[in-house]
Amino acid sequence: MILALAGGVGGAKLATGLAGILGPDQLAIAVNTGDDFVFQGLSISPDLDTVTYTLAGLNDQEKGWGLAEESWQFLAALERLGGEAWFKLGDKDLATHVMRSYWLSKGWTLSEVTARICSALGITHQVFPMSDDPVRTFLDTEIGELDFQTYFVRERCQPKVRNVRYVGADQAKPSEAFMKTLQDTYLSAIIICPSNPILSVAPILAVQGVSPSLRSHPAPVIAVSPIIEGKAVKGPAAKLFRELGKDPSVAGVAEYYGDLLDGLVIDAKDKDRAAIRQKTLITNTLMQTDQDKKNLASDVLEFARSLI
Repeated sequence: MILALAGGVGGAKLATGLAGILGPDQLAIAVNTGDDFVFQGLSISPDLDTVTYTLAGLNDQEKGWGLAEESWQFLAALERLGGEAWFKLGDKDLATHVMRSYWLSKGWTLSEVTARICSALGITHQVFPMSDDPVRTFLDTEIGELDFQTYFVRERCQPKVRNVRYVGADQAKPSEAFMKTLQDTYLSAIIICPSNPILSVAPILAVQGVSPSLRSHPAPVIAVSPIIEGKAVKGPAAKLFRELGKDPSVAGVAEYYGDLLDGLVIDAKDKDRAAIRQKTLITNTLMQTDQDKKNLASDVLEFARSLI
């Protein structure tokens, strides 16, 4: 059993690569929900949707988020009525949010809703939220405290960040499937996907008991750096590292995760810059094709086996 911690586009890509070479009983994917929020009365789970759409082969590969061949008539009509339209709700994507909101209103847990969506999309691997309890990421910025989506989408990550909080994480419990996987005696590796360490991975690690469980587990914990040559492949990871006084490099990623990691996977372009105390694997981490995703997944699994 392999456990992947994922959030956002980079996490979805590696999760898809792992799913391409591991059977449904060999892979479980825990997804960040710190980005979740309510918009126009709808419950939105962006990272869960990105992971599930990508696993199902339905994602917009150019944007990295949302559904392929999307249309935007609902959004245009919403704006015409005076509704906020800064968060892009596509017509097909809207169905996911409507059904999630409906099922949650009926008392279903987010885990149950996610399982229902995965089944409907033909996903056979386990995908579950990090918690069924609410955890919300807030950023203290130069223009005030912003929830994640306001910072990320409306403000386009422009305001300078002074601090990040994961509200509710200290009270939240891991989802039942997440905890069950962490306790699985057959769990042989935990892979932190190349997601933003501060915005996508840290909320998962902040959930009650998760970090201690990872540290005490005999399986190796391996992270794939989302930063290549000092730049984030996608998103504001490098910007946040700089603003929070951290080194925006693979060495900075290694330092950020610290003793949680047994190994770090870095891109070949960073081979001469890695002053890292954890064991490292140097390979191609830029996933531009489906074969790239599988190749990286295979390399990471082989690396994990060498650390056991």
